[in-house]
Amino acid sequence: MTGFTLIETLRYEPPESPDPGFLRLRLHIARLSRSARRLGFTLPDDVAEHLERAVAKATAPARVRLELARDGRIDIAVVPFAVQPPGTVWRVRLAKTHLASTDPLLRYKTSRRAAYDAARAEWPAGEADEVLLLNERGEPCEGTITSLFLDDGSGILKTPPIACGLLAGVLRTELICARRARVERLTLDGIRKGTLFMGNSLRGLIPARLIES
Repeated sequence: MTGFTLIETLRYEPPESPDPGFLRLRLHIARLSRSARRLGFTLPDDVAEHLERAVAKATAPARVRLELARDGRIDIAVVPFAVQPPGTVWRVRLAKTHLASTDPLLRYKTSRRAAYDAARAEWPAGEADEVLLLNERGEPCEGTITSLFLDDGSGILKTPPIACGLLAGVLRTELICARRARVERLTLDGIRKGTLFMGNSLRGLIPARLIES
């Protein structure tokens, strides 16, 4: 449980945008605080101030990556962010790499990303926009950078439980709290029959289709 950092990736919108500032900032800081407390990291009291200083000169949408070291040191990187064009549908492929549902670190967003990097490397970027990982029982868990959501026609999205071996995503939390999604174990057969979405706090909810050929 050592040798890694905690990470939060946020989306920033400039003052002139319809929804200015950091999207879902409260949820991001709450997750970081909870992760730091449970994993023994020192968390400074002025995280929000660090973020505001980092984007002080930003005039366009930005991807903001905050990295917290165990001793409380914070590093922040800000880069331009391009919003997905309307009508975008991601091509999702299956990974041979599996997640272990017994790995407690999977529920935290950390720099320990070997499994996700291995899964992403299985498919060229030209053949997949995202790669879906299963656990050791063959249950769908999450993408390499996104949470998994399924519309099965019931009127509410389904997303796998943390116990399957996956990250407590910020967008996932928001949708569950808003009663737009609920936790339910998924199957590959169910995903094949329903409507698939992948999403995270940076990109929002993105329609997707599973390609197995």
